[in-house]
Amino acid sequence: MVLVGDMQDRVTILVDDMADTCGTICHAADKLLTAGASKVCAVLTHGIFSGPAISRINNASFAAVVTNTVPQDDKMTHCSKIQVIDISMILSEAIRRTHNGESVSYLFSHNLL
Repeated sequence: MVLVGDMQDRVTILVDDMADTCGTICHAADKLLTAGASKVCAVLTHGIFSGPAISRINNASFAAVVTNTVPQDDKMTHCSKIQVIDISMILSEAIRRTHNGESVSYLFSHNLL
């Protein structure tokens, strides 16, 4: 893993589509902090959080924001560093628009949450 750019005294954001065991994201967070980042935040689309994931997040120096595409209630009871964003309304609107032949790209320019 190689970092590109200056991380010194910067707030950094890690973005991942799917976090399963969280080994890679924890490794990336460690790299950023070693490179001088002042803070690391993780934004995850699908939080699978299997195996050692919760333990790794609890021991990591970042908090995670994750969508509710996978139920997180049980995981949140074991890890206070997980914050969940409800995306059910935007998903239902995307499905409705697709079904009715309407523009889905409209969702990118209009805040429906």
